[in-house]
Amino acid sequence: MGTNGSTMLEPLRQGLPPLDPAAVCSAASCALPARYEAVRDARQFTRGTLDQWDLGDRFDDVCLVVSELVTNALRHALPAHAPLPPEQSPAVRLHLMRWTERLVCAVRDPSHDSPVARTTDDFSAESGRGLFLVDSFSDGWGWHPLTGTLSGKVVWALFQLRSSAE
Repeated sequence: MGTNGSTMLEPLRQGLPPLDPAAVCSAASCALPARYEAVRDARQFTRGTLDQWDLGDRFDDVCLVVSELVTNALRHALPAHAPLPPEQSPAVRLHLMRWTERLVCAVRDPSHDSPVARTTDDFSAESGRGLFLVDSFSDGWGWHPLTGTLSGKVVWALFQLRSSAE
């Protein structure tokens, strides 16, 4: 993942049974270019990954959340000035991690700014509803700054999965 798994997953432990980073059943990640077409790429990556994990039935909700998280990272977390050359572009990275009964979607971006400050209660506004949708379609979400050699933050969403006994 590029970060200490324990550090990245620490906020997920709040109010939940222990979540051992070493117990991840499956994980996948992809780097996304600093352009809006990356949202489509993120959806395609999510579709392929969920299909491999036999979680295609969760695609609609997960895809909506991934789209919102990636859009927010591209819109609010990247520098507003002219795009940098690809080798200097700040990385936006999508991580999908699956445990037996949980799926986590996490988007890493170079900004230290809180995503919460951009929310709005005005549902007729042109923007600002993304995190409301993330909150509505996931079982929980949060964010935290990165530590160590990477700078920026991770915004994550958690989905409870049905156990195979159900």
